[in-house]
Amino acid sequence: MNKDKAPLIEGVLALEQGVYRLLRPIVPREWLSVDLTMPQFKVLLFLFIEGPARMGVLASALGVSMTTVTGIIGRLVRQRLVVRRSGDEDRRIVVCELSVKGRRLIMRLWEQRQARVRSLLSRIATADLRLVSAGLEAILNAAKSEKTPATSNAAASKDGFS
Repeated sequence: MNKDKAPLIEGVLALEQGVYRLLRPIVPREWLSVDLTMPQFKVLLFLFIEGPARMGVLASALGVSMTTVTGIIGRLVRQRLVVRRSGDEDRRIVVCELSVKGRRLIMRLWEQRQARVRSLLSRIATADLRLVSAGLEAILNAAKSEKTPATSNAAASKDGFS
């Protein structure tokens, strides 16, 4: 890493931490009223972002055993937030995806977050907003060039049968 970049990177991380600390206490009531455990919420977010995934991919993404993820998915299915289906050729393959109810829940929470960020961005001067946009675009481009295990696993199983 370029020695000139190191202090800039540390500065960006400190700013990011400051933003997080200021925004963290402002959690919409809707998020707090959702009757889900953190692992269940993580599964819903994963399925929302990555799309349908096999049980093994979910277990790997959460860092838990297949038995644990099976229990989590079972509870989400009973709440009608997730749908399970078996493969046509191999019935042992189980693919999970958000149900209509699950998608609506995550979309509602996602939209609340977007509204909060939109409100903050609207208070930034246009010139500064262009800088924020350019910075986020640079982060996005850097992220696109780096594949994460969760993303590449989920992509490989989008149809659930690869």
